Formats: sequence, structure tokens, C-alpha cells
Amino acid sequence: MFDIKDLYQEIIVDHNRNPRNFGIIDNADKIIEGFNPLCGDKLKLYLKTEGQNIADISFDGSGCAISVASASLMTDAMKGKSINDAELLFNSFHNLITNENGADEKSLGKLAVLAGVKDFPARVKCATLCWHTLHSAITGDKETVSTE
Repeated sequence: MFDIKDLYQEIIVDHNRNPRNFGIIDNADKIIEGFNPLCGDKLKLYLKTEGQNIADISFDGSGCAISVASASLMTDAMKGKSINDAELLFNSFHNLITNENGADEKSLGKLAVLAGVKDFPARVKCATLCWHTLHSAITGDKETVSTE
């Protein structure tokens, strides 16, 4: 019998093994690092903006499967988004993963595959590291983001 959790797990495994948007953007105008001391996840996020839009986004670094898959899914979702839409998506995803305000999984598309992480509190920081790093980048913060 088909189980949606199995599909979600397959998507996470695929994005971990074959991360999308992995690598350096040479002409990035925003570069910021993120670190999760609990799990050892480290990433660097690269953004190329055009006006108020994210023209390109990528990441590099190393981390657990949840961290890498989340960064891969996030970068896919953010390409071409306006800064305002990116902030809205950040808030929706954060609500989903922390179980706040009854986030709507359907509105998040593929990002909803990470919803199950909320059942494992120690892994929430793994899934949100890239998101907090993005949030810092688009709000102008240049300090390394830490989930601690």
C-alpha cells in the first residue's frame, strides 16, 4: 500500500544525495554562513539579487541529510522569488516546522516533505539552518548564523 511518508522520505533522500543548486555563485552579491553546532551542519549561502528579486541562489558546505535536503529544497523554491515573497515563505516554513500557527502544508508545495521533522525536535535546527541563514542574508545581516 502507498504511504505518503515513504514518498516524502524518498524526496528527502534524493535531495540529500543529489542536492539542487549546490555550488558557488561567482557573482553573488550576498554570501552568508550558517552553522548548527548540535549536528555539525555548516553551509554557505550565495544569493544574486536583481532589484527586489532573488535571481539566483545556491549553497555549499556539509551537513546531515535533513540539512542538505532542506537547503536543496529551499534554494529550488526561492529562485525568482521577490524578497517579500521569500520572507513570507520563510515564515510559512518556520511555522510548519515548529508547529506554530497551524501552517498550511498545501501552500508550501514540495517543502511540505519536511513537515515530519517537527516530530523530532533535535532535527528542527537541521531543517531550519538554511532558512535562518537566508533570512539573515535578505535582511542584511552579515554575521554567521548559528542555531544555538
